[in-house]
Amino acid sequence: MVDTLDSMTSHQTTQTMKPATAAKKLGVYLEATPAEFQEGVVSRAELNALQTDPPEWLQELRRNGPHPRPVVASKLGVSIAGLARGGVTEPLTTEQIDALKQESPEWLQKERATQADVRKEAARIKERDAARAAQADRD
Repeated sequence: MVDTLDSMTSHQTTQTMKPATAAKKLGVYLEATPAEFQEGVVSRAELNALQTDPPEWLQELRRNGPHPRPVVASKLGVSIAGLARGGVTEPLTTEQIDALKQESPEWLQKERATQADVRKEAARIKERDAARAAQADRD
């Protein structure tokens, strides 16, 4: 019984995550990663090592894609919902993202404006709340 408990606790000391979770944390599209990455589990230490000293495949994916939707949205300056409204549902390469920026279709211009408005409103609310907190401190 003691042996079983020891082996159970030793497994719990190493935190692991599914490849999809690790890919999300690394900001890469899972299906574009090497098979050994997709088929295994990733420990915290392995994730940290990938972030600190990314191998060539990870550098290449980050540089050229294909990129997952959150990265595509960020590079285009729009929300993920804005991507969907624009009809972009698949991962894009850096080249495709750059081409979209060059073309600057109407939907992209509109979504960028919407995103800018959202950021302005968030900043306004943050300033308002800071002013209220400062006022409360003075009272």
